[in-house]
Amino acid sequence: MTFRSKILVAFAATVIVSVGLVSVIVAETTRNAFEQVDNQRSAALVAQFQREFDRRKLEVVRSTERIAGADILRRMAVDTDYAPYLEEARTLANAQALDFVELTAPDGAIISSAQWPARFGYKDDWVARIGAAGVMNAELKREELAEEAVLGLVAVRPVTVGDKTIYVAAGERLDKNFLASLELPQGMRVALYPNLQPAVGATSDAPLIEAVRREGKELTRVAGTENLHAIPLTGRDKELLAVLVIGSSRADLLRLERFIRTLGFAVGGGGVLFALILAWWATARITRPVHELADAAREVATGNWRAHVDVRSNDEIGELGAAFNRMTHELIEQREHLVQAERVAAWRELARRLAHELKNPLFPLQITVENMQRARDRYPEQFDEVFREGAATLLAELANLKAIINRFSDFSKMPPPERQSTNLNEMARGVMKLFEAQLAAQNVTARIELDDRLPATDADPTQLHRALQNLVLNALDAMPEGGVLTVRTAYSDGAVRLEVSDTGSGLTTEECERLFTPYYTTKQHGTGLGLAIVQSVVSDHGGKITVESEPGHGATFRIELQNGSSSNR
Repeated sequence: MTFRSKILVAFAATVIVSVGLVSVIVAETTRNAFEQVDNQRSAALVAQFQREFDRRKLEVVRSTERIAGADILRRMAVDTDYAPYLEEARTLANAQALDFVELTAPDGAIISSAQWPARFGYKDDWVARIGAAGVMNAELKREELAEEAVLGLVAVRPVTVGDKTIYVAAGERLDKNFLASLELPQGMRVALYPNLQPAVGATSDAPLIEAVRREGKELTRVAGTENLHAIPLTGRDKELLAVLVIGSSRADLLRLERFIRTLGFAVGGGGVLFALILAWWATARITRPVHELADAAREVATGNWRAHVDVRSNDEIGELGAAFNRMTHELIEQREHLVQAERVAAWRELARRLAHELKNPLFPLQITVENMQRARDRYPEQFDEVFREGAATLLAELANLKAIINRFSDFSKMPPPERQSTNLNEMARGVMKLFEAQLAAQNVTARIELDDRLPATDADPTQLHRALQNLVLNALDAMPEGGVLTVRTAYSDGAVRLEVSDTGSGLTTEECERLFTPYYTTKQHGTGLGLAIVQSVVSDHGGKITVESEPGHGATFRIELQNGSSSNR
C-alpha cells in the first residue's frame, strides 16, 4: 500500500471511528436516560398501585367492621339454628357493595355465603385461622366461586356474644376493574395475573410470569418493544397469589436509536467523502516530494551517487530534502576516500598474503641452491648426487609455488556459472564419498540428512561441487581430533538449502563477520581463499551464505539458493 493510500485510509478511518464513537455514546446516553425515566415512571406506577391497594384494604376493613356491628349478627352468634340466616350474607354484601361476605362458625363451617350459597356447611380454614389470630388487616385470598376461582381482598372480624362467636369474612375482587382505577402514563400498561391456573397463556408476559413463579421475586425483562417489570403478590402465608406486570413501551427509544443510526451513517458518509477529498489534496502536496525523495534514494541505491532533489519548502519535508542532498554530497566525498582506502588496504593485504605464502617455499629453494654451490666447490666428487637431490627439492618447491600462484589466479578469474539441472542430493553424496578415507583417518562421523522432496536446481554443478568440497574441508580442519560432520539439504518457500555442520571449536562473532573476506583465515596454514571462493560461487548463483557459530559449539554454514529447475528455464 502506498503512502498516499495509507493517509487516505487513516483519514477515512479517523472520521468513521469518530462518528461511530459519537453515535455509540449518544445512543448509550439516550438509552440510559430512557431507562432512568422508565424506572421512575414504573416506580411511580407501583407506588400508585400500592396506594390504591392500601385504600381498598382500608375500605374492606371498614365495611367488614360495619357488618360485624350489625344486630343481626349478635342474634346469629347466640342462636343455635343457622337455617334462617342462609341468605343473610347476600343481604349484608349488597348493603355494603362488597363482592364477598361469608359468615362462619369458629371452626370455619360456613353459615351463610353471599358469593356461593351452596357452600353452606363447608369449612373455610383460612377464615378460622385469620379470625383466631386476630389479624386486623385485609389480606389477599384465593376465593372459590361456583364457576371459577378469583383473587380477593378479604378482612375477617369476630362477633362475640358471651361465650358465643362467629366470624365475618368480607371483601372485594381484585381484577381488571381494580386496575382501571389507576392513572396510567402514556406508553405504559399494567396487568394482574392471578396465580390460579397452571399457565398464563400465549401472551408476551408469559415467560416473565413463569420466571417469577419459579424464583418468587421481582424481575425485569425486555420483551420486544417493551420493558417489563413483574412484582409478585403474596398472601398471609407468603404463598404466591398473583403477579403484577407493568409494561413500558420502548417504541420511542427504538425510533430515536434508528434516527441516531441513520444520522450517524449520513454524517459518517459525508464525513468520509469530505475526508477523502481533503486527504487526496493533502497527500498530493505531501507525497509528491516524498516520491521524489524515494526516486532519488533508488537512484543512489543503483549507484547514482549524484542524485539530487529540488527543495521547494521550508517545512519538515523541505528539511528532509536538504538533508538528503547533503547526505549524497557527503557520500560522494566519503566514497572516494573509502575506495582509495580499500584499494590500499586490499593491495597491502594481498602483498602480505603473497609474501607469507611465497616465503615458505623460497627458504628451502635458497638452502638447496646454497648446498649445491657448496658441494661443487668443496666436494666435486659428490656434486652429481647433491645435484640430483637438490634438483628434486627445487622441482617440488617450484611446484608448490606454482600451486600457490594458481590458487590466487583461480580466485581472480572465477568464470560465470554454466547453469544446468543439478541434483544437490546426489552432489552431496558424491562429495562425502570422496572424503570417506579422510573422515575415517580423522575419526570423524559423517551424517547425511537429505530432503527427498528437494527439486532439481538450475545451477553450475562443477562450481557448487567445488564450494561444497571447500566447506567440508573447512569442517574437517576444525575437527583435528574427531567429531561429527553433518551435511543436510532442505526445501522451503521456493528455496533450496544446503548446510554443513561440524562439532569443532567454533568461531567468535568477530571471526564470523570476517570469515568470507579474501585472504582472511583462522588457520596457521592457509591462503584464506577457500571460503571466499564459496561466497563468490554462491553470489554468482544469486544466493546467500551464512554462518552460525559459538566458541566451543561448532559451526554451521548454510547456503540458500532460490529454486529454478531446469524445466522452468
